Amino acid sequence: MAKNKKRNKNARLFAVIGLGRFGTALAEELARKGEEVMVIDRDREKIDAALSFTDNAFVVGELNADNLRETGIEEADVAIICIGEKLDVSILATMTVLKMGVKRVISKAKSKEQGEILSMLGAEVVYPEHDMGIRLAGKLVAPHILEYLTLGNGVAIMEIRLTGKVNGRSVIELNVRRNYGLNIIAIRHDGEITTDILPTTQLFEEDTITVIGKTADIRRFEEHLQQ
Repeated sequence: MAKNKKRNKNARLFAVIGLGRFGTALAEELARKGEEVMVIDRDREKIDAALSFTDNAFVVGELNADNLRETGIEEADVAIICIGEKLDVSILATMTVLKMGVKRVISKAKSKEQGEILSMLGAEVVYPEHDMGIRLAGKLVAPHILEYLTLGNGVAIMEIRLTGKVNGRSVIELNVRRNYGLNIIAIRHDGEITTDILPTTQLFEEDTITVIGKTADIRRFEEHLQQ
């Protein structure tokens, strides 16, 4: 096991158990964003690779309470269990971490049934493959939508590429709030992002705008851009 470094009392600690593609990408991105990250996996090569972005890297064969306690995982603010492929290991790891008193536990699931079991244990459940499929489908059917995040209750945040239809028009002239019930929260122009948006801010073809609003209203606006 790698030695656990002294914690910054003001930082949150994210513990990622399972360094498959999802777990590794998650841990690396959290570290890149400046968060304190702990990683746990049974594969030494994966742990050695993780030392490039965190000192808190542990080889743990069996995810029992004694082994996990040695890592200091009970100090984590959030633990993410990224072992969706092995149902029994996923359930046992989730249950163990919850019993250890970690404040927030998020578990990856591959199926609805697995998710229901993890949820019953008290974990928040994520479905990475399912969610990625939905996002990809959204991009395929709406080519001007680049990224989006579903917030629930039919509300989403989406980044939309503008077309020549709005070239040179100002934010107030486009008036997506009145016409579509949307609010613009960011504009990307020539690679630069701004959130300081004025009614007189001009919009150009190939700019992108990030909007928040009801998914159906965002779709209506995206369809308007294609007409």
